[in-house]
This record gives sequence, structure tokens and C-alpha cells, in this order.
Amino acid sequence: MLAKYLSYQDTNSFSSIVLDYIEGKNVLQPFFKYKPDMQGFKEAIDGRNTDCNRDLLVQVLQRQYEGITKSDLVKQHIELLADRKTFTITTGHQLNIFTGPLYFIYKIITAINLARELKQTFPDHNFVPVYWMATEDHDFEEINHVKVEDKLLIWDKKAAGATGRLSTKDMAEVLLAYKGYLGISENGKKLADLVEQAYSGHSTLAAATRELVNGIFGAEGLICIDADEHLLKKEFAPVVYKDIIEQNSFKQISAANAALEDKGYKPQVNPREINFFYMIDQLRERIVAENGLYKVNNTSIVFTKETLQKEIDEFPERFSPNVVMRPMYQEIILPNLAYIGGGAEVTYWLQLKSNFDFYHIPYPVLMLRNSALVIDAQSARKMHILGITHQSLFHSNETLKNEWIKVHVHNLALSLEDERRSISAVFDHIKLDAYKIDKTLSQSTDGARIRTLKLIDNLEKKMLRAEKRKHITSLSQIDGLKKRLFPSGVLQERVLNIAPMYVLYGDDFIQSLLDNFKPLEHRFTILFA
Repeated sequence: MLAKYLSYQDTNSFSSIVLDYIEGKNVLQPFFKYKPDMQGFKEAIDGRNTDCNRDLLVQVLQRQYEGITKSDLVKQHIELLADRKTFTITTGHQLNIFTGPLYFIYKIITAINLARELKQTFPDHNFVPVYWMATEDHDFEEINHVKVEDKLLIWDKKAAGATGRLSTKDMAEVLLAYKGYLGISENGKKLADLVEQAYSGHSTLAAATRELVNGIFGAEGLICIDADEHLLKKEFAPVVYKDIIEQNSFKQISAANAALEDKGYKPQVNPREINFFYMIDQLRERIVAENGLYKVNNTSIVFTKETLQKEIDEFPERFSPNVVMRPMYQEIILPNLAYIGGGAEVTYWLQLKSNFDFYHIPYPVLMLRNSALVIDAQSARKMHILGITHQSLFHSNETLKNEWIKVHVHNLALSLEDERRSISAVFDHIKLDAYKIDKTLSQSTDGARIRTLKLIDNLEKKMLRAEKRKHITSLSQIDGLKKRLFPSGVLQERVLNIAPMYVLYGDDFIQSLLDNFKPLEHRFTILFA
């Protein structure tokens, strides 16, 4: 695939806070520690003065990978985590069935490529790409469906509690539908075999997701970690108790949110007084403080300070962090150097730095994941015929059509800009004469100018609409092109699954992403198939 690049600003798809962050604007400096560049990584490596329980991490990972065919690189990476010169490069995501939208794939490729670039620049250290599986998330409606072209496949079941613990035994129907879409081509059959082995060969969604992601990315050395784990939660337990009792995260993050809002940015998430859930099978409910007690919402479970401490000490796995505390848990149990997220994640991580500082936990280099638009051969041909560039693709449908009309309709004055200038010049002259007669007439002249120019604007729009009616075929092709490349009117990566890409291009699709994603250049990637 041929790659071209575009600034994130030119895509009109990213928030101001994300754009300002990757541009390195000084206004955001209080909200992160290291710049997302090679110098920032050098400072992060040099400044790392605390470490996680590496032996425990290796032990847990080796157990989680039992029964899974591991590449030599995966084995090597797990073992390397015991070495203090090894760091993780982490991205995280929910357990969407069949990997969910394409941006999940893009997150992982970004992590893999960043780890490779860092190894080249800092050869004395090792960098392991990690996928943090959001196994404790309980929002089943966000993960139970997948879009393959125009068809929405849904895993229909009643679910409660952590999604990672859900049984996959009732996935036969949606699995069959997904495999049916993949078809019988060599590429389709290869992916079908992967998903069959994953979802039919494991009893939980967490185990199935690990198998599938390992099947796609194991050769690249990607490590999948499930932090819904007693031993890992014990490392986090002191923070859990302290934060529930003292509500420090609520205070720190609320102050950070106010500071961001003061600078004109909108926070992505809001902290609660208590930012933990109580979690057992089929249950993940918020913990709330009432009259000196700690209650689990919608249950009869109640703790005093003393019994809460005992429960956390004995069953730390029952305490699940919410969105603002999960990053801290991650940084406690991993020797992490960078976190890679989408725009929304970058925003809420910027809200968290003061809380990391409060708890003396290392804050990683924050990276925006790579984004991409894949343009198939048919769409590329249509772009060529219509004279649409990869830059103009990101304009609105209406803007694209107006641009096409103005470029392709010859010998017809569809722009009345010259007339506007002439009219303005006439009114300037009238205003001067009117002022000499009566100073108050100047405002009347300005009002007449505005009304006249508005009439000219309306006339220009009518001329454009009339011309569009003559070229309805070409303009409908623009609508079709935009619908194909921007399904539901948003970036392709936010809607489409990997399935159509893999059926068409197979492993070449993954390889093209590996070849062309450049995490540290902070540019949008456009791939022509």
C-alpha cells in the first residue's frame, strides 16, 4: 500500500486539546511530564527511579499464557520484563468482539512500532509492546457488536459484571455470522480459523480475546495482560484503601479539571468521591460513602473502615478501579514508559498528572495513537476521475461539491467576489458623502451595505444550486465516495472492523500498517490499496 500523510489539524476530526498537546503548546505543560518525542523518552528513561514487582509480573504473565501458542518473541518479551532495563509501551482497550473497530488494531500497531523505534534509539534498553485488556469494564453494550461493511453483528445476551469474566458459550450465532461474512477465500478462512479457535476454544471473553490478539500480533512480540488478578491487585491495595478513605483522587482531579477549564478546555471525565467498584461474579457496583460507612450500590454490602481494610487486604481483586484510577493501577504493576491512546484517552490522561504526583507514581509519556484512512482501488479511481485529493476528502460533502462545481464548470461566474468588492467600494464612497451631510447617516449606509451583500450571497447560493442540478451524477458520486470512506459520517477507523480489510488484503494489511505508521511524527496516515 502507498502511504501519504496529513496533519491531524487538516482532518477536522480531533479536539483542540489533543491538537495543542501534540503541537507542544506551553499552556498544557502543567498537565503532562514528558513531551511525546525522543527527547521526552530519554528524560523518562533517565528519570525512572522506582520500579514495579517485576518477578510477580513475569509469574502472572507466564500463568496467563499457559495453553496459548507463544511466538519466540512473546516468550522472550515476558522473560525480559524481569530485567530492570526493560520497559513496557502500553495501549489499552475494551474487549470488543472480533477486535471491534479498526482503531483497536491501530492502537496496537502504534505500540509495536514505537517499541521498535525506541529500541533503535536506546539499544541498551528493551521495550515491550503491551495490550492492557480492559477485562474489568462492565459496559457490555459497548463491546457486544461489530460493523462489517453495512452489516451490524450483535452478540445478544443478558450480561452483568466484568466483561472479561463473561462466558463465550452462547457466542455460536454471532460467531457463525462473522465467519459467514469472512467467506471461503484464503484470507477469510485464515481469520475465521483465528476467531473460531479464540471464541470456541476458551470459556471466558478475556481468554478468547487474548487468544485472538495473540494470533494476530504474537509474531510481533505483543504481550496481553489481564489485570483482573488477585496477585496484581495486592500491589495496588494500599492505594485503593487510602483513596477510598481520603478521597484524594477526587480532590486532585477536580482541581486539574478546573485548571483545564480555566484554559478553555473541556475535561473528558469527572471523578467521583470514591473511584472504585466492588466486583464479584455478575456484579460490579460503585462504592459510596454514607454516614461513615462504605456501601456497595444496589446491594446490602456495607463496610466500616476496619472491615473495608480487611476486605481489601484479603480480597483485593474485588476492588475495581474506574476510568480515572485504572491508569494509576497500570503504572503501579507495569514498568511502563508510554501510554498510547485515542483523542479521548489523551484528554483524560492530561487530567490525571496531579494525582500521579500526589501518590508519587511515575507518569508515562503520553502518546496519541496513529490514525489511518484506507482507500480501496475503486475509491481511488473515483477520486482521480472526480479530481478529489486526499486532503480535500476531509472536507464536508457540501464543501466538496461546491469546490467541484467551481473547478469543473467553465466559463460561468459562480463566484460573485469581484462584485462584492465593487459594491463595497461603492458603499464606501456613499458613506463618505453621507457623513459629510449628516454623521448619523454612516450607520444607515453600513446597514444598507450589509443587506445588499446578503442579497449577493443568497444569489450566489442560488446560482450554485442551479448549477449543481445540472451535474447531479457527479455530485451523487461524491456522496457515494464519502459514504464509503467515512461510514456514518465519521472516520472509517471508528466504525469498520478489520474483517473487510483482512478479506481483501490479508496479512499485507497488517504489514502495511507496520511499515507506514510513524508514532513520533504525529501525522494522519492515508493508505492507498
